[in-house]
Amino acid sequence: MNSTPSTTATAPEPAAPTQAPVTSHGPVPQALSIHVRAVITWLAIFPLVAVGMMVVAPLTEGWHPVLRALVLTLVVVPVAVYIVVPRLFAGYGALLRRRNSRKTS
Repeated sequence: MNSTPSTTATAPEPAAPTQAPVTSHGPVPQALSIHVRAVITWLAIFPLVAVGMMVVAPLTEGWHPVLRALVLTLVVVPVAVYIVVPRLFAGYGALLRRRNSRKTS
């Protein structure tokens, strides 16, 4: 057996407070809460699904509902993810910046 005394582990030092990362465009904004992201995503998905159902309904009248849903989501999801949701997030960010600038003025 080894007769050397065991070394005790030391507690890690507390981390220094971190600042928001800064890029060439200014400070990086904090992430939105999950609730805000859910509402913004719903605001993008619901109108797309509602309009998509009305547009696709006459063309897919005799189709099985699962196939109809597949076709609808093949169109709605990419449009929402790549076009609508990013624009809604950008608009919400601009709204927050405007509101914050009024508070500091």
